Amino acid sequence: MQHVKLKARCRRGLNALLLLEDGTLIEGCGFGAPGLKVGEVVFTTSMVGYPESLTDPSYEGQILVITYPLVGNYGVPGRELKLCGIPLHYESDNIHVEGLIVAEETDPSHWASTMSLHEWLKAEGIPGMSCVDTRFLVKKLRTKGVMMGVLKVFSQQEKCSIEELSEILAKTPRYDNLNLVERVSPRKIIVHQPHRESKKLVAIIDCGVKYGILRELLSRGYKIVRFPYNCSVDEIMSWKPCGVVVSNGPGNPAILGDTIEAVKALVEYGVPLMGICLGHQIIALSQEAEVYKLKYGHRGANKPCMNLETGRCYVTSQNHGFAVSGETAEKVCFKIWFINVDDKSVEGLKHKDKPILTVQFHPEASPGPPDTSWIFDIFDRLVIRYGVS
Repeated sequence: MQHVKLKARCRRGLNALLLLEDGTLIEGCGFGAPGLKVGEVVFTTSMVGYPESLTDPSYEGQILVITYPLVGNYGVPGRELKLCGIPLHYESDNIHVEGLIVAEETDPSHWASTMSLHEWLKAEGIPGMSCVDTRFLVKKLRTKGVMMGVLKVFSQQEKCSIEELSEILAKTPRYDNLNLVERVSPRKIIVHQPHRESKKLVAIIDCGVKYGILRELLSRGYKIVRFPYNCSVDEIMSWKPCGVVVSNGPGNPAILGDTIEAVKALVEYGVPLMGICLGHQIIALSQEAEVYKLKYGHRGANKPCMNLETGRCYVTSQNHGFAVSGETAEKVCFKIWFINVDDKSVEGLKHKDKPILTVQFHPEASPGPPDTSWIFDIFDRLVIRYGVS
């Protein structure tokens, strides 16, 4: 067992332990809420944007490591600023990560801050760990790949049994085998109205949709109807949508059989389709393409992607651990639209015959300027040309 000991004084009166499935034990200081959480340990290279990351439903079931050394500097923004009722600085109504690991957790100094990161995590029952050599941890994850871990935050007066943590970790189902979409998808249909009355209606198969996607569609005048991930194609088409978006979400796409079958039927209807992140993978699977798990995934706001049609490269925001096999996609009905410049994995597809486009990255995220938000404009044009309502 590799044991990384704590070399700092814990200012919150809390200790923290992280045990990885390879036996590595890391000591740190606790913040946020005391407690124990198990999840897949992953990392993001984003320098800012932790409110958006922590509330991203795609992080459900994962313990997030942030590589940037200081986290919490600008605190937690308020929820007053909204577009059509959707908060501007959040991607959902609550935190979705199982736990958070940072090198140094700081107190805020920002005019718009309403609370500290520590206070926010504590209020939502999320354990945090600081005073950690995140460079060591990330290098381990890059070398060995992402792995399951158990994080415990506890009082300095409390004792923690490593054997107990190991036993809990061994008994917990693996991330890839869990239906995490079931946790974040709505139980019933949700409707969002744009500022002005609209005849354009877009359906979203909500596998854990980010609020940024809703904001992009609402700003283009769409009425949005969000459906649970396991809804039937008849339910969707009864609303006569002019287009359907298959959203982002957490976990292994291959276990979402009901969603894959519904999307397969939507393809036959000929309704314009756009898939984002997990939705990109689900659309590919619906047409018999294959997906595979990346060693440590792509998570961050600085991932370069190239449009093969134009040769232009874009800075993109990403959060995924699975990818579509380009070889199998081209053998069925797709042409590759975008690739990741770093590892050449598939980042976007277009159907050869139908009004379908997909992207693995997040065009709504705007990591710099608007960047790839124009992809929603392409979908808009498909809706105008091929939409049924």
